[in-house]
Amino acid sequence: MSDRFHDHAPEIVRAVVVDPDIDLRSRDADAPAARLHEESRLEEATGLALALDLDVVGGVTLRVRKIHPATLFGQGKVEEIRALCQSHEASLCVVNGALTPVQQRNLEKALEIKVIDRTGLILEIFGRRARTREGKLQVELARLDYERSRLVRTWTHLERQRASGTTGGPGETQIELDRRMIADKIKQLKTELDEVRRTRALHRSARKKVPYPIVALVGYTNAGKSTLFNRLTRAEVLAKDLLFATLDTTLRSLKLPNGRSAILSDTVGFISDLPHELVAAFRATLEEVEEADLILHVRDVSNPETEAQKQDVEQVLGQILPDLDRSRLIEVWNKIDLLSEDDRETLYARAATTRGDNRPIAVSAVSGEGLPRLLETIATLVDAQGEEIDLVLEPHQGDRLAFLYQHGRVTGRHDDEQGRIHLRVRLSDQAYGRFERLNA
Repeated sequence: MSDRFHDHAPEIVRAVVVDPDIDLRSRDADAPAARLHEESRLEEATGLALALDLDVVGGVTLRVRKIHPATLFGQGKVEEIRALCQSHEASLCVVNGALTPVQQRNLEKALEIKVIDRTGLILEIFGRRARTREGKLQVELARLDYERSRLVRTWTHLERQRASGTTGGPGETQIELDRRMIADKIKQLKTELDEVRRTRALHRSARKKVPYPIVALVGYTNAGKSTLFNRLTRAEVLAKDLLFATLDTTLRSLKLPNGRSAILSDTVGFISDLPHELVAAFRATLEEVEEADLILHVRDVSNPETEAQKQDVEQVLGQILPDLDRSRLIEVWNKIDLLSEDDRETLYARAATTRGDNRPIAVSAVSGEGLPRLLETIATLVDAQGEEIDLVLEPHQGDRLAFLYQHGRVTGRHDDEQGRIHLRVRLSDQAYGRFERLNA
């Protein structure tokens, strides 16, 4: 018997993060003006690398005045990156931007280490964090779509010919076979995702029969959505100071101040420059947002980049749900516990002077400050979606009375001499339909 112990711990990968500072407006006049600042972009890219358990040993932002088709960076910048990687003995270079397959291959040759771009990094994180069958399907579909254009970089045996038929002719190249296999797998995954969408649609139809309004949380990753979700529903969803700590949509019951119940939905966090492969893949998940009666856009107001993050969230929502009714959206300004007293007062003043019916609500999911007002606002807005009706209940109809108090908003009540109960109630269409079935 051997006395040797084998170390099964995963190898620690030393990585250098490179953020290409490209002026998008020089290429696209419609590009958003509010972009993350240099330090924030590098910090966010480092956070993504740490979320993948990489050992980030160095980072640098490099200005790209002219995009080079072969390597993205100019030759001088490539040498600078090479020197940085060698000095830190890094085995991986993370480029915080999208690389073409050719650029990725050429950079790997020049640096003599593995190179991964922002899209590949996010796909790796999503692949590691997905827990449900739907989440895994969506990530796998996005990964295959991404890898399909990178077969020329991934494989080394692609030029070999595989004979077909009995004559031993040249046949298909390996790359053609691999592409066809990926195309078949993508087709299969899309079929499975369509089935998931049908199942989710059935679940939504079932929930509509139960008159509970749906409140969806959206926001930039790490804005505190899961912490707020846990605080409001007393759930135990993973909430960590980590980018993309949770991926799969979670639903829990939410008790409102007026005695009614709602369903609170926590969705995947957004991020700047979200890869288009993931935007398409996660359309099914965010259908919960489209069906919601109310949408809470959770923002980290303690982050100096909060306005740029807001634009990123709205951009992704616009891509996935172009017909979304924005009147159902309320901004929740989270993490006010991290602000100074003066900054907090300034924030309150901004919220009070914001135009429109749905003013922002300042809260702290950690301390609980502002949450009672948030719940009252949710209850008021949910109630406003129904119609007020007058009802008369007999003394023995206690079950119907309890239903109306639980699923509606009783705005007036008086009992007559015969013991009958006269009510004025605001009910949603779904709740009223179920109430009528109680009387059938």
